Amino acid sequence: MATNQRYVVQFRRKRTGRTDYHKRLKLLSGDTIRMVIRKSVHHMRLQLIEYNPQGDKVIVSATTQELTKKGYKGGTGNLPAAYLCGILLAHKAKAKKIERAIADIGLSTPVQGSVLFAAVAGAKEGGLDVPTSDEALPKMDRLTGKHIADYAKLLKKDDAHYKRVFSAYLKHGIVPENLPAHIDDIKKKLK
Repeated sequence: MATNQRYVVQFRRKRTGRTDYHKRLKLLSGDTIRMVIRKSVHHMRLQLIEYNPQGDKVIVSATTQELTKKGYKGGTGNLPAAYLCGILLAHKAKAKKIERAIADIGLSTPVQGSVLFAAVAGAKEGGLDVPTSDEALPKMDRLTGKHIADYAKLLKKDDAHYKRVFSAYLKHGIVPENLPAHIDDIKKKLK
């Protein structure tokens, strides 16, 4: 315990490693709406948040769970789902007349081509201006699920292993080899 008078206890969110206040201050000083990207193992959550001294205000929100209501049958924690969720968020933002946002990935490590940047790529394609480097965004064949379809074609030779790996896709009635076509259909529905 501290015995000095000048000892100050840090904020709880900083102590537990949940908020980087230096990074947050830089984001807030720009006076621009933030596109907050949070991921879990199975889902993605995207929000457009406006700073308010009394507390941040969520203007628009989109999750990968909403995609299943729109007819998406693939996994909700992968690159194509994050991409489609970004497109959904951009279309909701257009309805609220929001044109620009800054990406806020929180304490997640920014990795080139990651799920976080797939959401940004979807938002950019949907018409939202999010300043990012094109090198950080995933390639289009990964965004459309071509890499999943190629892997499914490779595993098709071993039927038991194929059914085990892609059991969720098969249960929802989608053939993994046709995932890029399915994603194109969902993109058309979202637009």
